[in-house]
Amino acid sequence: MASVLEKTIRGAVTAGVTGLAGLNRKRLSGDNAFMTGIHTPMDGEKSLTDLQVTGTIPAELDGRYVRIGPNPQYAEAKGHHWFTGDGMVHGIKLKDGRAEWYRNRYIRSNTLEAASGMAAAPGPRRGMGDTVNTNVIQVAGKTLALVEAGSYPAELSDELETTTYSDFGGGLAGSFTAHPHEDPATGEFHAICYDAGNPSQITHVALDRAGRVLRELPIAVQNGPSIHDCALTKNYVVIFDLPVTFSMKALIGGHKFPYRWNREHRARVGLLRRDGDASDLTWHDVEPAYVFHVSNSYEDDEGRLVIDACAYDTMFDGDVGGPVGRSLGLERWTIDPAGGPVERSTIDAQPQEFLRPDERFFARPYRYAWAMGLPNEESAEFLGEAPLIRHDLLTGDKVTRDFGVHAVLGEFVFVPRSANAPEGDGWVMGYVIDRANGTTDLAILDAATLADVARVHVPHVIPPGFHGNWLPSV
Repeated sequence: MASVLEKTIRGAVTAGVTGLAGLNRKRLSGDNAFMTGIHTPMDGEKSLTDLQVTGTIPAELDGRYVRIGPNPQYAEAKGHHWFTGDGMVHGIKLKDGRAEWYRNRYIRSNTLEAASGMAAAPGPRRGMGDTVNTNVIQVAGKTLALVEAGSYPAELSDELETTTYSDFGGGLAGSFTAHPHEDPATGEFHAICYDAGNPSQITHVALDRAGRVLRELPIAVQNGPSIHDCALTKNYVVIFDLPVTFSMKALIGGHKFPYRWNREHRARVGLLRRDGDASDLTWHDVEPAYVFHVSNSYEDDEGRLVIDACAYDTMFDGDVGGPVGRSLGLERWTIDPAGGPVERSTIDAQPQEFLRPDERFFARPYRYAWAMGLPNEESAEFLGEAPLIRHDLLTGDKVTRDFGVHAVLGEFVFVPRSANAPEGDGWVMGYVIDRANGTTDLAILDAATLADVARVHVPHVIPPGFHGNWLPSV
């Protein structure tokens, strides 16, 4: 999710606007659902080695489950938004059927140093806010924490300490994204990146399997759209230019996340050939909606693009501290590259988010996807009692798993049983908060049945975050 702090915007607005925003922020309410309850920030960093386990951790799991999110321990409640908190990673290392440790560590930004006194990590910066809080991936054996709209990635050690900020060896000039997608056929990563300081341009960034920047292609846009995710097929990168855009009104009003629903912005989806330039880009109108995340995308036998994503009727339509919009569930968007609008159909109307496939089948036809349910009624915390869902997109069947009235799920990721296992054969894992006991489990489930395989018990609440991954030992 976008981390757009006031520092990021200062290069694009006058000092007078910044000053006015500060004055107006003082008038805002200090009640913020994303700094209390399950979102209460942790007080510092922990290292735990005496972790209790229920069940049996599969011996095949050798690596770390790492997830990142905001930890606004030093933030002011007025004007705060869930997406803007200082980044903190939470990880559990599994090896030989054991849970060796849990660690949580701040991303050591200059922004954090100014607020807390904790020394910032070295490495290049873009002269903007350097908070990183949205995703953690591996590229060429390196663990990278990511954000969109401003900062370079932060490189982490195996123990989750921030070692440096990275511009991929000097190859990246502009901003990056929280969601680069890897093509398992080529090892390349593709991303659509936007920059809070340059609302008239986005870029297509491609990396090779070694983490070298292959290209950084500028693409003209209007209004500064917030583009959280993209999609990828054999021949195309898919751009979601949807009606959430930069809002000067929100900025002047003192809100630290100045993006809002824009009814005047044309909703469209762009198809860019992976080896083409901006002149090859075609735009396809779509009924107004917003998409944070795709499950998968591919080209069917007729050459049409098929994109499965969770959609909302609106998003950020008002001044609130987090994502607010009615979930439309899981949809399939189909696009003919030859022209015409996007065709939308509903796969499952149940509210849901954080879709994940078996990543070995990304950008090609696939069968299974896993999603975190959302409450049927909109929640001030965004999250709440809701099931985990497994979709069989071939048969239309779905398996659901309820964790109880006091449980709050995070994103679950799929881990294959082996490199050559059939699609969907393996486990899914993610954090589950127990509100009643003030604890969190790393739940390892059978990917097909969603039954418990093992639980690693953490004796405190890990605040809800955004994205993470299973990072196998290398």
